[in-house]
Amino acid sequence: MNSPLPQQQKAVLVTGAAKRLGREIALQFARQGWDVAVHYGRSEQEAQETVKQIQGLGVKVDTFQADLADEAAIKKMFSTVSQKFANLHCLVNSASIFEYDRANSNSPLSVLSLQNHIQVNLTAPILLSQLMFEYQKSIVNKTGSENLPSVIQLLDQKLINLNPDYLSYTLSKAALATSVEMLAVDFAPHLRVLGLAPGISLPSGDQTKDGFAKAHQMTPLGKSSTPEDVAKAAVFLAQANAITGTTLYVDGGQHLLPSSRDVMFKTN
Repeated sequence: MNSPLPQQQKAVLVTGAAKRLGREIALQFARQGWDVAVHYGRSEQEAQETVKQIQGLGVKVDTFQADLADEAAIKKMFSTVSQKFANLHCLVNSASIFEYDRANSNSPLSVLSLQNHIQVNLTAPILLSQLMFEYQKSIVNKTGSENLPSVIQLLDQKLINLNPDYLSYTLSKAALATSVEMLAVDFAPHLRVLGLAPGISLPSGDQTKDGFAKAHQMTPLGKSSTPEDVAKAAVFLAQANAITGTTLYVDGGQHLLPSSRDVMFKTN
């Protein structure tokens, strides 16, 4: 486990922290004593609810809005976060677009769909990772800290369990997964880069509660990941000094059961 930063808590920036896995990840870091920068795009009300929950845990928290399809907004947001949280030690890129397309379907891939997924799911995390690297490099040069900060990219178990559904989403996440190794080499020794790949953890799209419950059980362990499982894994990776350039699959073994369709379509 990492030693605490001198005379201050560590802070984490979680993108997409207003909802779903992002919110649970932000809350789990707060439960472990981290200060939290909550990013949101359009979900201001939900972001404020996340803040209220974190405030009850006695750590520093604030919200930061940015459109992740806007490079200037990304840079401005990171600059503001790093100024308000000088102890920034971890970046979790959780925000993503997850919209249906499939080449052989009535909803084939379009240029706009692919561009949108690439911008939010790939380009924004890479830009933020670069900004995190430059920031951490300057901090290390000033302080000589032996702590090893990190970037955690939220991926998906389906990247090693491919099916044709959600083509644009899968392509964008596959590219992000490739970047984990590339950036880990490029950013060492100042910054660790890791992938975290959940299984089916929350209902998606028009999936029913019953359909989700069935899908969640379709793993070797009889259950996939819960949001809490994923969040705890993120905190573990943020504190694991010897881990970089690899992806942790937190999915109950879901990736070990090949499927011709996305699991949500097998349980409706």
